[in-house]
Amino acid sequence: MNFQKRFYISILLAAFLFSCTKEQVGKNTDNQPAIPVTVQNAMAYRPDPTVSSSKSAGGAVQIILSIPAESGRTIKEITKVAANTTYTQIQSSGSTGFYNTAPIPASGTTATFTTTLAEYVTKASGTIPASNNELAKRFYFLLTLDDGSTIVTTSVRVLVLD
Repeated sequence: MNFQKRFYISILLAAFLFSCTKEQVGKNTDNQPAIPVTVQNAMAYRPDPTVSSSKSAGGAVQIILSIPAESGRTIKEITKVAANTTYTQIQSSGSTGFYNTAPIPASGTTATFTTTLAEYVTKASGTIPASNNELAKRFYFLLTLDDGSTIVTTSVRVLVLD
């Protein structure tokens, strides 16, 4: 290969490498909401936020979602709750198959979701696992903020104790 061909190939290769841009969205990116949502009462991260429930104490499940006060926004409501193994239900535009049938009002920068293990069995067609195991389905939330914008939270696990 002569010098001229190698020179042109090098120019083309350099142009190709410098023309690439990083993909900002897509299936291989971790798209985070502009306003982060935390689970205030998470007892662990497995790797998702995990709350606990006790069979011997009645099976109450409480999940407290919050956004930072510095965001300048407040949570209007928990619009939808899904109990599922994937995000597909909470991201759908449908109106059936959700854990809750009506929005759950919120105040300020926090919103609280409460249920019981017995209600989970009925609504999520699930079973209560043996002690020290997680519910088979995770909870997913669609929050509506005071300005009408929405946030889909990370999934929340429930660890069932004694």
